[in-house]
Amino acid sequence: MATVAVTDDTFDQEVKNSDVPVVVDFWAEWCGPCKQIGPALEELSAEYDGKIKVAKVDVDSNPNTAAAMGVRGIPALFIFKDGQVVSNRAGAAPKAALKGWIDESI
Repeated sequence: MATVAVTDDTFDQEVKNSDVPVVVDFWAEWCGPCKQIGPALEELSAEYDGKIKVAKVDVDSNPNTAAAMGVRGIPALFIFKDGQVVSNRAGAAPKAALKGWIDESI
């Protein structure tokens, strides 16, 4: 499954009400580190197909969700399980580190 673009309007439906855990990536087009982890998140989304969902929130287009989550810097990653945040991290990381973080959180 490819990553899912999520907006302020669809955040609750796509993330909080999801049947599977959701990795949420708060990012922006101008953010270099965000672009670095983008391909890794796409690959992880495919590898974990059916087990997790990877959602991407563009903070420039969807500032309300980012503000509500207390996002101060990007990339900011959150894992939601059963509608609640179970883990979060900030900054870019290699695919192996992201995979390890996801595995220990879900």
